Amino acid sequence: MTHITRIMQLKKISNFVFLFLLFTCFFISLNSYSQTPLPAEKQSQPIVLKNATLHIGDGKTIIENGSVRFENGKITSLGKSTSVSEENAKIVDLTGKHIYPSLILANNTLGLSEVDAVRASIDKAEVGDLNPNIRAISAYNTESDVTMTVRTNGVLIAQATPRGSLVAGLSSVVNLDAWNWEDASLKMDDGLHIYMPAYMQKGGWWAAPAEPKKAKEKERNAKIEKIKSLLSEAKAYNQIEKPTPKNLKLASIKGLFDGTMRLYLHAEWAKDIIEGVSFAKEIGVQKVVIVGGYDSWQVAEFLKKNQVPVIVGRTTELPQRTDDDIDAPFKLPYLLEKAGVEYCLNYAGGMETMGARNLPFSAGMAVAFGLTKEQALAAITSKVAFILGIDERVGTLEIGKDASIVVSEGDILDMTTNKVIHAFIEGREIDLNNKQKILYQKYKTRIENMKE
Repeated sequence: MTHITRIMQLKKISNFVFLFLLFTCFFISLNSYSQTPLPAEKQSQPIVLKNATLHIGDGKTIIENGSVRFENGKITSLGKSTSVSEENAKIVDLTGKHIYPSLILANNTLGLSEVDAVRASIDKAEVGDLNPNIRAISAYNTESDVTMTVRTNGVLIAQATPRGSLVAGLSSVVNLDAWNWEDASLKMDDGLHIYMPAYMQKGGWWAAPAEPKKAKEKERNAKIEKIKSLLSEAKAYNQIEKPTPKNLKLASIKGLFDGTMRLYLHAEWAKDIIEGVSFAKEIGVQKVVIVGGYDSWQVAEFLKKNQVPVIVGRTTELPQRTDDDIDAPFKLPYLLEKAGVEYCLNYAGGMETMGARNLPFSAGMAVAFGLTKEQALAAITSKVAFILGIDERVGTLEIGKDASIVVSEGDILDMTTNKVIHAFIEGREIDLNNKQKILYQKYKTRIENMKE
């Protein structure tokens, strides 16, 4: 080997080493900037949160100067501080603070969508109209930076929900602290989401000229027939003991007909609600839930008769019709409460993923329009848990339920007093830091240094 050849080889090796170190430094710096906090470790000893105000989450019960004890991820005792054992437990004195069950976010794309402007970060909808077998859980991203900001305001559980034009797929309920989607799952494939073709189209002066009414009706009816046909075929298919050939689309929604799965029907207007519930019940769907339900108060008796709950849209939306009361969205929860219709609140709509952290404040707005504070709290805790079918584990502070608990310095429904200082998921205390807090501290420090 010549001297020149050796020099050339050494140069190649040095270039390779340089590039390797360059890329290594780049990815390390990228990781340190964007990495989400590690999932919390399993609870190792009993914990007692004492001397706080306990908000049970059932819509009425408050315990002043109370304590809650939990071990192995489950609540084992709660009540007045003097009645709760502190033996062998880590004691956290929370005098003047408030303890709540975890807030639960229904019907949201959290974990399925990250940056709206970056298509590669969005995985909330599948191509095509009929996708009953699509599972949102398999696309759920536990590394989402947005999730960290939502936890900061007390939301520790969410329903990862697919979007679509007609039959979107299956949602799942997840804990917002996990290593992967299997680890996150609280209730997998809890229900099928169908987006009901709307009878009434919203528009305005900026909208394109409307299509002829008959043409719209024809298109709507054709879509509804597609939904009916899918559900009817699925029912017939799942009555066969060993169907051949295997049809995954039809097999995936067997639970609709034995009551183990819910049909979430996204509908706003009274006609759509009545028509959708009626054909679903006629085909044999056991549990139907209305999502949105802007007109649900107008068909309250129908919903009660058919035992259909409503996942109400956010209270901070604009009225949908020009002649609606200006406070219509704000008072809808109270109207349903007064009518005896089972309901809960969600935060779907524009910028729903990053805006999900405002869920408690949306519930708080309903307090000014008829609900009590405890009723508003129940609408984002126990009522959600009941409607999603997870109330045996979460939703209220009760002995035997998961220790998914939030501690706030003040009223969690008020944006001026909501300051979450502790949060536990199944007894594991989670990290409440997030990228936005880090940036806030960074530039706060810079400004303080400039003053000196």
